[in-house]
Amino acid sequence: MSSKRILANDGIDDSGKALLENAGFFVETNKASEGHLIQTLNDGAFDVLFVRSATKVTAAVLDACPGLKLIGRAGVGLDNIDLNAAKSHGIKVINTPAASSQSVAELVLAHLFSGVRYLQDSNYKMRTEGHEKFASLKKKYGSGIELRGKTLGIIGFGRIGQALARMAAGMGMNVIATDPFITEATIKVEIAVNNTSIPVTIKTVPMQDVLMLSDFISLHVPGKVNGKAIIGEHEIAMMKPGIGLVNAARGGVIDEDALLHALDTGKVGFAGLDVFENEPTPRVDLLHHPAISVSPHIGAATAEAQERIGIELAEQAIEFFAA
Repeated sequence: MSSKRILANDGIDDSGKALLENAGFFVETNKASEGHLIQTLNDGAFDVLFVRSATKVTAAVLDACPGLKLIGRAGVGLDNIDLNAAKSHGIKVINTPAASSQSVAELVLAHLFSGVRYLQDSNYKMRTEGHEKFASLKKKYGSGIELRGKTLGIIGFGRIGQALARMAAGMGMNVIATDPFITEATIKVEIAVNNTSIPVTIKTVPMQDVLMLSDFISLHVPGKVNGKAIIGEHEIAMMKPGIGLVNAARGGVIDEDALLHALDTGKVGFAGLDVFENEPTPRVDLLHHPAISVSPHIGAATAEAQERIGIELAEQAIEFFAA
């Protein structure tokens, strides 16, 4: 196999890079800006382009880069790649759907813990007012609740949803889920202390049941449906008062206007958002709302996930060119 050239435009973990280089690939990790991506790909005679969510692989890029044979997405979603254009040019598109499931699920739990104990707001207020208003802040944030015994609704019961279900069940939460393509799934609740696991079968239920019965809801869907948010004013009206919502899937699957209104009226108790409609410039009123825990699209941003992603991309690229 002749040496193939890879532009990992949003980077790649050292383990994946080493695996590729040991297989004879050249790997470039210096990022090309949007305006210089086409020139960089053509001038460097790159056969492969690896991206995360930052780089947009548009039809214009694919039309102008005839040397590309493979595009790898370091992550799950493919919404930043024009799949129709890639198909028309005979370019293979791969991703890493399993590598980041644990990391994303753990971030969802972090937002849930933050919301039920007001950490997103109390952390800020303690830094700015704690030295003189300690007693009043203690009273303000002293009415949190536990997650144990509460019902977590999961919308989208694929790999990430099931990873979240495993951990939530292990914490003593009741888990219900909805998914148009999955009727049931058997998850393994892991007990690391003695290296055992307990199989638990969860049958999915209609979306309406998740909306009406859940104390908290987490979304794990690929995007909007026909350009419409999954959770909007109508869906929020069906939920319990004070519900907690978490979105670590895709920006826009929760209607941000409807969410803000529901937070201000108390219909939604808190929200945890890792993704936003207008990334990388999310709206300021979301970022500043005291009942929203926010993070900058870091669901897969753990050392373990990035190592798994890098290795999985490398293995798929090696297999592609060996065929």
